[in-house]
Amino acid sequence: LQPLEPFWFQGAEGDRVQGFLVKPPDFDPTGSWPVVFLVHGGPQGAWTDNFHYRWNYNMFSAPGYVVVAINPRGSTGYGQEFTDEITMDWGGRVFTDLMNGLDHALAAYDFLDGDRVAAAGASYGGYMMNWFQGHTDRFRTIINHDGLFDLRSMYFATEELWFPEWEFGGPPWEGSEAYDRWNPAASVEEWDTPMLIVHGAQDYRVPLEQGLASFTALRRQDVPARLLVFPDEGHFVLRPSNAIVWWNTIYGWLERWLT
Repeated sequence: LQPLEPFWFQGAEGDRVQGFLVKPPDFDPTGSWPVVFLVHGGPQGAWTDNFHYRWNYNMFSAPGYVVVAINPRGSTGYGQEFTDEITMDWGGRVFTDLMNGLDHALAAYDFLDGDRVAAAGASYGGYMMNWFQGHTDRFRTIINHDGLFDLRSMYFATEELWFPEWEFGGPPWEGSEAYDRWNPAASVEEWDTPMLIVHGAQDYRVPLEQGLASFTALRRQDVPARLLVFPDEGHFVLRPSNAIVWWNTIYGWLERWLT
């Protein structure tokens, strides 16, 4: 197992933001290594030094990738103000934090191959994968797990209404501009990055129609995409047999686009 190596950089508005690097088991610093860039969910959550079989840093790096994981605006553990600054600003300063963090890592570690970078995230991280689609072309491929596609339709389908009303300033009909300003669905004409979409059919937090919509938006525009649906999973892939399918599908997709 490789350690989680911390680094710090300047994020949005000059704030200090933390990131982590995980190297593959056969790492050679003289080589040029493709990158898997991870975005965590929540968004009030954080990448920490933990271990489980879902979003596992060493599992992502094991085939020969360097993992870069950033704790941007909204992350917990850096003070309540830092956590609260993502509310009503889902694609704003947090997006700058993430891009600055990736730029910093590519500049600071000369063994990273900036031409072979994949992005992956779940839940809010999946939302950010959809946001990446419309706002940057820097990734070879993107992996979106249970991500939000359309903030308006998402509001009317999720089982947790308190959350979007808190994050976006009330229900959509009360005039909150955040539903439109930070809506990935508003920029689908810009989507052109190959994407793997994974969703649980029993996900009531971010319902399956959000994943289906991302897949349709890509395939209707002839962008390479693959859809993996688990009929017996919710917002997380919890069954060990499904986890094997999940990892093997991700490995195959990364190999297709990064090697």
